[in-house]
Amino acid sequence: MDIFETKDIKPMPISEQQEPFNDKNYIYELKLDGIRCIAYLDKDSTDLRNKKNIKLLPSFPELKNLNKYVNEKCILDGELIVTDKEGKPDFHEMQRRTLLTNSFKINLASKTRPVSFVVYDIIYLKDKLINDLELMERKKKLQSILISENEKFSTSRYVDEKGIELFELSKQQGLEGVVAKKKDSKYRFDKRTKDWIKFKNMADDDFIICGYMFKENNMTSFILGKYDEEELVFTGHITLGASLKALQKYNYTIIDKCPFNVVPPKHENAGWIKPELVCRVEYMQTDKDTMRQPVFKGIREDKAPHECKI
Repeated sequence: MDIFETKDIKPMPISEQQEPFNDKNYIYELKLDGIRCIAYLDKDSTDLRNKKNIKLLPSFPELKNLNKYVNEKCILDGELIVTDKEGKPDFHEMQRRTLLTNSFKINLASKTRPVSFVVYDIIYLKDKLINDLELMERKKKLQSILISENEKFSTSRYVDEKGIELFELSKQQGLEGVVAKKKDSKYRFDKRTKDWIKFKNMADDDFIICGYMFKENNMTSFILGKYDEEELVFTGHITLGASLKALQKYNYTIIDKCPFNVVPPKHENAGWIKPELVCRVEYMQTDKDTMRQPVFKGIREDKAPHECKI
């Protein structure tokens, strides 16, 4: 069956963080702090899905007519963002929008804090997959089908060669960072390659919440884990920003037994959670490849626990 009909695309991930570099074989785009989105557009309809193939239009009805801004049937890859008063992506507001279930509140938010779709790739055009075309050829195809760009729908701008300069500008503006993409890169579904690389002002990573501990001064720490092959292993704690209140909007299950094969030292009195929730942690990197000043940034509903690997 045609991939446009099955609508189960796993987008191409961005590779691990590296130091900024300049290279004439790469283009550089701003990294947007939002939700990855695959858009299926034809002359009659718009369908938006996240990385877990969950439909997004129920949460973001303001984007229901994106198909009117292109002149061909296509599948686009991009990011949903909502901006703050300074025009910068606001991840916390995006997360709040995804949690809304009341139709009145959703419609109100769609007017007061509307979401935009920023496109950076096209992978299907006129009933054909074009993911084997080189990136710059896909960029040309994308431009050729645009009818208009506006506050709801736009394409990502890029610069040639000047990755270090764009990264410095992103730091000055308080933005998340930059993505470097090799000009001849092909689009590989669900495959992390060295062709797409991120430079970030603040590093981040995803972990599975496996439990919690209460600390002094009414503080709470989340116990984090990742998978090493098929084994769930303990990877540390996060305290700043962590609280059980932050989990109340999600379905989580208290369990009696530690989900790790071995209880970590000094965790005999921990509370354990079924390892189903993935959280995002932001931190400053050190020379020893450890996390400094890690901060809990929220739950990632678009990522499955088994995607969190060491």
